[in-house]
Parts: sequence; C-alpha cells; structure tokens
Amino acid sequence: MTPTVIVTGSAGLVGSESVRFFCEKGFRVIGIDNDMRRYFFGDTASTQRQASTLQEEWPNLYTHVHLDVRDEVAVDRIFGAYNAEIRLVIHAAAQPSHDWAATEPLTDFSVNATATLVLLEATRKYCPEAVFLFTSTNKVYGDQPNSLSYEEHPTRWELPETHEFSYGISERMSIDQSMHSVFGASKVAADVMVQEYGRYFGLRTGVFRGGCLTGPNHSGAELHGFLAYLMKCAVTQTPYTIFGYKGKQVRDNIHSADLVSAFYHYYLNPGYGEVYNIGGGRLSNCSILEAIAFCENICGHPMKVTLVDSPRRGDHIWWISDIRKFETQCPDWKLTRNISDILRDIHDKNRDYWLSGNTAASSW
Repeated sequence: MTPTVIVTGSAGLVGSESVRFFCEKGFRVIGIDNDMRRYFFGDTASTQRQASTLQEEWPNLYTHVHLDVRDEVAVDRIFGAYNAEIRLVIHAAAQPSHDWAATEPLTDFSVNATATLVLLEATRKYCPEAVFLFTSTNKVYGDQPNSLSYEEHPTRWELPETHEFSYGISERMSIDQSMHSVFGASKVAADVMVQEYGRYFGLRTGVFRGGCLTGPNHSGAELHGFLAYLMKCAVTQTPYTIFGYKGKQVRDNIHSADLVSAFYHYYLNPGYGEVYNIGGGRLSNCSILEAIAFCENICGHPMKVTLVDSPRRGDHIWWISDIRKFETQCPDWKLTRNISDILRDIHDKNRDYWLSGNTAASSW
C-alpha cells in the first residue's frame, strides 16, 4: 500500500511546499487546485505556473487534480479512490484576503468553511486513521490584539517586556467580542469544525493559526501576500502604499518550508483537535518600515512608498506568535529562517521572472 498525501491548494504557497516536501520523502501526493487565486486576485496571481512545475518535477509521485474543494461529489470520488492509503490530508486551499471577502461573503464562506467541512467528512468516511492538518489564521482572534497596550518605538510598535504576551500571542487569547472581518469569521467556522472533528469524532486533526506565511513560491497580489509583494515592488520599482499605524505595524513571518516541516512533525506525533499559533515568533518578525529597509538593502535602490493615515478595518497593530506550545509538543522542530533570509530567498528566486514583465501590485 503506497502512503498517500492529499494536498488542497497544491499550487499555492503552502500547498506547493507541501507537495515538494512529501514527494522528496517518497509519498504519493494528490494535489487538488483549481486556480481560484486567479479569480480572487487576477491573472498575475495565478498558480498555474506552479502547478505545471510540480508536475514536471515529480511526474511519478505527483498527480494534479483540477477540482473545486466545495464539490462534495468530486471530493468523495478522489478520497474513495485511495481510501485507507491516505495517511495525511493537508488543507491549504482558501480564500485568504479579508479585503476580498467583504466583496463576496458567500463565496468566501463556501471556500473557507463549507469546503473544510466537505474535506473533513470525506476524511471521516474514507480514511479515518489519517492525520488532517488545517492552515488557519491569526485572524480568528479578530482585532483583539489591538486592545493590548503597545509602546511606540522608532520603527515599530512593541509590547512592554512585562506584558504576558511580550514573547508572542498565545492560544490563550480569546476569539470572542472582537471584529474578525468576514474572512476571519469564515476561518473561525472552519477552525472550530476541524477541532470538533478531532474532539467529537476522534480524528487526528491539527489547527495551525498562522501569522504571515511566506516564501519564494508566493504569488503576491494586491490583497494578499505581504513580503512577496513588497519585494516585487522593490525589484520593479512599483509604488507601494502603507495603510495606517505609521508603517510601524508588526508581523511575524514564517517561511513555508518551516511551516511544512511543522506539519511533518505533527504528522509523526498527532493529537485530536490540537490548536497552535504558528509563525516566525521572536526569530522572524518585522514592521513594514523595517521590511522596506531590508528590501531596499537587498535591491540596492530606494522604494517608492506612500503612507495613508487610515488603517484597514480590523488590521492588527502587532502580531508575533507565541510558538512555545508547538515547540514543547514537537521538540525536534525549529525555525530555520529569519526575515533577512526569507526576503533574500524571495528576491533571488523571483527577480528575473518579475523583471521579464510578470509583475503585479499590492499593499499591506
């Protein structure tokens, strides 16, 4: 019996990283991706190039299926074909932008929440011993992080060292009484359902609430993809707009390879409905101003930047993940890349492609 991994959103950032990781380990990987990112963000955000590359790289181990994860009949057909051979399901397909979600709430909810339920039920029906991993988001906490007492520093906002979340925000933060955005609400629904299938039905499920997920395979677009888009603007000298907080808002960033490595370690020692805040933590975080400085240093020229006073509704002033729960439960896992490493990787692997005319614009 060949061990099989199902990866949804297989041509996206986390999905493509997962495909490569598990193919390298000798798993058969079934990738599900219908390039909805193009529908969300336009042609320049298409994942088709990545899908073709994966098929060329792994012709004997990777099978690409153009399928809508909301299609219950089609999903059942795929899961039914492999049954107990499926050892792992990585659900990385999503509508990822809180700005875009407000334009089509029904589409957003169906992609993020309903599709997750379809996949969970297929797992329970055909491969109940498999591990099911869900890429959730820190947006499940809504704008709750903005209620914390921050200090203003020259290039960033920060928490006092005495604050309970000074090391990073942990899973103890409440998800209630906050504005989540339409996107955040749909991800909450999916997040809680993944937990419930673990606790109620006894599936081996894990929820990973990511900060900024990034890497060289990210198709940065106007409404999603902070570091990838920022570096694209720096390389192509495209104007970049900062919305609010003086550009001092902070995000942690985790390279997709480090995230997929975390998936693998959880796969080796899974729980039932576990939840983890996952991100770059204190090793890999930056404000927008700091990220711009990194990009300018790498590219060797200044960026064209405009600052707008008004922030986006519900946007976080500060987010750094407290990853100690996962580190404690999976002690062999560790972060391997900081902000400088990540931006250099994005630059080196995309510079020539962007300069050939394959560019897009975005902002954070």
